[in-house]
Amino acid sequence: MRAASIAVIACLFSRTIAQTFQRLGGCPELGCVFPPDQADFLPGQYFDIRLEVHSPINGSEQRVGGPDENFTFTIAKKGGNPVPATEFFNVEDPKLESWNFTWYEDLFAQDMNKPSVVNATAKAFRRVALYEPGEYEATLTYYGTQKTVANWLIRDIPTKRRAKNVILFIGDGMTTNMITAARLLAHRSINGKYMTKMALDKFPVLGHQMTHSMDSFITDSANSATALYSGHKTTVNALNVYVDSSSDPFDDPKFETISEIFRRRHAHAGVGIVSTAFLADATPAGLAAHTSDRGEYDHVIGAYYEGLTKYEWTDWDGPDVLLGAGAEDFLESEANQRDYYKLFSEKGYNVAWNNTALHDAPLDEKLLGVFQTSNLATWLDRNVYQANLHNQSNYPDGSDRDADDLPGLKDMTLKAIDVLHERHGDQGWFLMSEAASIDKQMHSLDYDRSLGELLELDDTVRATIERLEHLGELDDTLIIVTADHGHGFDVTGSVDTEYMDAQDEDRDKRKAIGYYRESGLSQYTVGGPNALRYSEGVHFPARWDPRYTLHSGVVAFPDHRENYQVHSEGPRTPAATSKDKKNGYYAAYKDAVTGFLVNGTLPVDAGQGVHSLTDVPVFAQGPCQELFGGVYNSIDIFFNMAECLGLSETKQNSHGHSGKKGGK
Repeated sequence: MRAASIAVIACLFSRTIAQTFQRLGGCPELGCVFPPDQADFLPGQYFDIRLEVHSPINGSEQRVGGPDENFTFTIAKKGGNPVPATEFFNVEDPKLESWNFTWYEDLFAQDMNKPSVVNATAKAFRRVALYEPGEYEATLTYYGTQKTVANWLIRDIPTKRRAKNVILFIGDGMTTNMITAARLLAHRSINGKYMTKMALDKFPVLGHQMTHSMDSFITDSANSATALYSGHKTTVNALNVYVDSSSDPFDDPKFETISEIFRRRHAHAGVGIVSTAFLADATPAGLAAHTSDRGEYDHVIGAYYEGLTKYEWTDWDGPDVLLGAGAEDFLESEANQRDYYKLFSEKGYNVAWNNTALHDAPLDEKLLGVFQTSNLATWLDRNVYQANLHNQSNYPDGSDRDADDLPGLKDMTLKAIDVLHERHGDQGWFLMSEAASIDKQMHSLDYDRSLGELLELDDTVRATIERLEHLGELDDTLIIVTADHGHGFDVTGSVDTEYMDAQDEDRDKRKAIGYYRESGLSQYTVGGPNALRYSEGVHFPARWDPRYTLHSGVVAFPDHRENYQVHSEGPRTPAATSKDKKNGYYAAYKDAVTGFLVNGTLPVDAGQGVHSLTDVPVFAQGPCQELFGGVYNSIDIFFNMAECLGLSETKQNSHGHSGKKGGK
């Protein structure tokens, strides 16, 4: 016992590189520079700089004396002489700030409740920019001779605009394996050859992007959206900021997003945001919000409405089109002190609460559409199992009515295109459209609903191309379809659900799984007595409940029961907490009574599946499509879109830097 205790203490106080826990992401030394080492910038992109010096008072990095209050910071182009940042940016020296924070060095420290305490001094340069392409060295000198060097790259991006419009489709969590499974569900094959193709299959350019976080190799939707929209890697849960060590979720160093740059460079350009998630969720929020905590929902809705005027960051006046769900974040309540419906209406937005109102909304006005509380009901529930829309009390006006006149991703996307074309047909526009519940239903192991959402995305892409061609905009519009991250999903065979139901023992039920030759062929495209039919050119399964279903799953999951049948009574809940809620999650037996138990692979406090490491596909069509082939980093999506829209800025003075006043 005594030897074990000594080993634990030795682990705590030996200097190690943190893994599960980190003192501050992107800051391996006691001096921190944000943006950190290896950051990339668009010429003229505004950003903040945060400098921190840490003085741990215990733990493996313990040092005697307080943090340095006289640290210096210089910037130099590679090969040039370092210049104090105040001179380089022609700004006043920011005021010195100080605070302290705690962190756990590892799991042993957490179990023992032995946090490390750190005192910090800091400064922040606000809203500066670099214009001259090339490599720069930003050097923080502290504690006399210690240095932290951040190497920054200002990319050499052509300034000529090549596309009038850009549409970025994000299949949240979508992987190549999911696309393959969706094709199997909805497209008929004969002797191993598909008779039809998905809309995604017809794109001329295919690439793959790596989704790693700045300080972890598994990302979340906030961090990944930040990379796609701004060209900067950050920390899990952060939106368009580098996370500093202060407790304030709004003072972290910010950087401009593509929507902000586009609107600043082209005042009469349009911006649209469409999502099947609640609109304060990370992927839509990433086009407007700047916070270290994606859960600051009121801040997100406020950013759509008024931008970041408190920080004098941007002149953004909100998107032209904002369509999705999450009515609870717009209604006045104890959590929200403002009635955002009223505020958006006073600002000139037409407000729509159902699909009928969406279609009737005028094209020459700004449009806010919020269609229910929480996330939008899935395609499968809106189109096949419609009884699941009843008794929800989720109408977006806050009443107890059901939201049953619901649009889908296609309805919202086509309306957004029509409004943007009418309002900004000359100057062009940027639209992000997210199929959010590919991810959300994959988290809950509801593979049928997840793949239904992916097929809805594919149908939306098909209809979008048709609409752009009708409007005469197809040749001037870059269309990108990608994901923000993936899930470890795949299909490895088929399941005879009738045979499985007839067995009593779990081990016998597993004999229902057919693999290799016994996997057979897809039964989803074969019509039954209650088969659903769709118009020519629109591909969804003819039925969702065939006898032979897909043997599918993910690599990381909680305890759950699995019968491989569609959940016709509503979205799946794979795991539930114990009665005392102290022992984590257990398989939800009600979810799949006829199935067998699958022991989880995640910690017991996880009730859903999680994201995975996989690269995700990128489909591109239109001007600049050639930029999106190959394998590259997620931030390159931003730089390629910025190049296509001609957003690179070449304003210069004696140092090739901003003349903006900082230090605010």
